[in-house]
Amino acid sequence: MRTPTIAIVGRPNVGKSTLFNRLIGNRKAIVRDTPGVTRDRIHGSCEFGGWRATVIDTGGLDPTSAESLTAQVRGQVLAAIAEADALLFVVDGRDGITALDQEVARLLRKVSKPVILVANKVESGRQEAGLAEVYRLGMEPVLPVSAEHGRGVAELLETVAMLLPAPSGSQDEAKPIRIAVVGRPNVGKSSLVNAIAGQERVVVHPEPGTTRDAVDAVVTVRDRPYLLVDTAGMRRKGRTVDALDKLAAVMARRSLERCDLALVVLDAGEGVTTQDARIAGYAETAGRAVVLLVNKWDLVETPDHAPGIVRTLRERLPFLAHAPVVFTSAQLGTGLEALFETVERVAAEYAKEVPTGELNRVLSAAVARRPPAGVRGKTLKLFYATQIGTRPPTFLLFVNDPSALHFSYERYLINALREAFGFSGCALRLRLRRRRAPRARILP
Repeated sequence: MRTPTIAIVGRPNVGKSTLFNRLIGNRKAIVRDTPGVTRDRIHGSCEFGGWRATVIDTGGLDPTSAESLTAQVRGQVLAAIAEADALLFVVDGRDGITALDQEVARLLRKVSKPVILVANKVESGRQEAGLAEVYRLGMEPVLPVSAEHGRGVAELLETVAMLLPAPSGSQDEAKPIRIAVVGRPNVGKSSLVNAIAGQERVVVHPEPGTTRDAVDAVVTVRDRPYLLVDTAGMRRKGRTVDALDKLAAVMARRSLERCDLALVVLDAGEGVTTQDARIAGYAETAGRAVVLLVNKWDLVETPDHAPGIVRTLRERLPFLAHAPVVFTSAQLGTGLEALFETVERVAAEYAKEVPTGELNRVLSAAVARRPPAGVRGKTLKLFYATQIGTRPPTFLLFVNDPSALHFSYERYLINALREAFGFSGCALRLRLRRRRAPRARILP
């Protein structure tokens, strides 16, 4: 069942992203007092009472500019307008109406969809009394709000909810697998998302750092829904000088926390860099399932060297020795079928549950093969184990003393679980709990 969709449009720097964040209830869109921060269209969910809608944030619209990047942003805005059921046309209530506002209004008058004119940055009734210039645009209704402070936002939502009532019926839909696309700048993340989506879903430009916000794109592959989250390229800390780049990197790392699986994208022509390893480490630390994706494979003159590249990946990223490797060309659209075969397999492993009996038999055999060594005079004794979670697979071990587990022996037990049960691409977590020795121990 499709929920109503609202697009927020307007010229640059009128507070569209601030309003978007206010409507969805969290800071999903980057907000800076700088024109042109938002470039792609960003989706979020808004709830008001029992009413729910999808909200789309868009970049600043400039119908007059012919500059390449601005033209691509304009294309994203027009796509959002086409997708939406109603439009929130945001202007700056303090600065008054500019020539660019009038150009945007002229474009929106040609759209056969409801348009609500939102005068933002109106902090008081005194400011509200000075909106005569806004009314001269000839568009109604006009709603004064302060997105930053929440003033007038409830009234705005009431108006939109009356205009677009939520459809009745069941909302049961298959939940998509959430995939974060992460990597350094210019490794082809956005091109990859566009190739999968089959459309220009996100802006692609030779300029490094084109993507700033984490952009969600829902796609269906083999009748299964996926949520792709295109993220900003993560630079080395020493090279991240601009505050906007730093904020974009933080948002990219946060995207890992709300996803199930990370596609760590690498440039086939540049090999594995220190920053690639750092980004892959972020995904592993976050407990995400991981697929290593070597992009721009069409630019490699000797594609038969794939085994050598895989060996290099294993050497440089030993903590991801379990992660499958896929070779793609976003430019040519090749390798995508193999990519989603791998993603489906890893997603299934990420949600796998191991029967308690089998789990204890495997751990018992592992301990018998290699008993734990002492740590500071203490020897670990394992009594019992059970799986307590998935995504990531998490196991609880009842032991005599959690401090007696050496990190190398923990790695040994995790490898024993992988050898027995697979868990390809999945981070595994062991949790230890102290327990007195039972009369009959299950593990030796």
